[in-house]
Amino acid sequence: MGESSHDNVIGLVLALSSSVFIGSSFIIKKLGLKRAANNGKRAATGGHSYLYEPWWWAGMISMIGGEIANFAAYAFAPALLVTPLGALSIIFSAVLAHFILEEKLHIFGVLGCALCVVGSITIVLHAPHEKVIHSVKEVWHLATEPGFIIYICAVVILVSVLIFGFARSRGQSHMMVYIGICSLTGSITVMGVKAVGIALKLTFEGKNQFVYFQTWFFTVVVIGCCLLQINYLNKALDAFNTAVVSPVYYVMFTSFTIFASVIMFKDWDTQNATQIATELCGFVTILSGTFLLHRTKDMGDKPSEAAVYSSPHLPNNTQTPERIEI
Repeated sequence: MGESSHDNVIGLVLALSSSVFIGSSFIIKKLGLKRAANNGKRAATGGHSYLYEPWWWAGMISMIGGEIANFAAYAFAPALLVTPLGALSIIFSAVLAHFILEEKLHIFGVLGCALCVVGSITIVLHAPHEKVIHSVKEVWHLATEPGFIIYICAVVILVSVLIFGFARSRGQSHMMVYIGICSLTGSITVMGVKAVGIALKLTFEGKNQFVYFQTWFFTVVVIGCCLLQINYLNKALDAFNTAVVSPVYYVMFTSFTIFASVIMFKDWDTQNATQIATELCGFVTILSGTFLLHRTKDMGDKPSEAAVYSSPHLPNNTQTPERIEI
């Protein structure tokens, strides 16, 4: 129990560090993009002058550092603890944008940040301890149990149906098609990342896990799922408003990841009903804060072209909100 508690603390620190680095990276990169726009063609119009800006590269380094910390966190702590804490990067980004970029953080934004913090603290205080694993073969055994095999089969079937049955015909008009593919695939990605992370952790401790084919199998799964996930997430961001895609994707991705982790690593087996209910309440609180922060972030600003359009069949001074099919 002492070793698993120590691992949980390390995983928590890594997850928090990841949120700080990733949240900061958006602001640092935007500073670079603004400086580049003053000296050349904007990135939004096809310009690449930002590649010569040190600030943009500093932001990229910060993001890479954050992703590495997040990857490492899964090797030490359960996904039930690490994944929901990803919402904290939104807070750091919003707060830094308020002070550095002078993007106003209104009262609803502050409330959204507060909800994310409260939810995160609730989960941290009641998160299950990480299982002590001595070999990647133990992870393989967990991944090949009937319960998780059924989950994998369900994910493969659903993703295949969405890709071959709906992506081409309805993907551009129904946001849940692309996000569903990303979220379901993402839950498998995280399980693979956790397996590879554990293998690397044990290898650094002197127990080489790369002599087992299971480690390489998990690595291939992570690479394949990541490529598929990135492809359809880019499609979703290109077709729909980011303010809508981001919170919905976070909710679905986190929900499926927690569900997969509970099945594969049996995170709730050592917890009672009160602890589980408290963790779920913390998760819902984070979701509420995330939605509030995203949906009200442009409150008080001038409506953008992405948010409204003028119909040719209406008078010039009449505007109708854009409709997004979910």
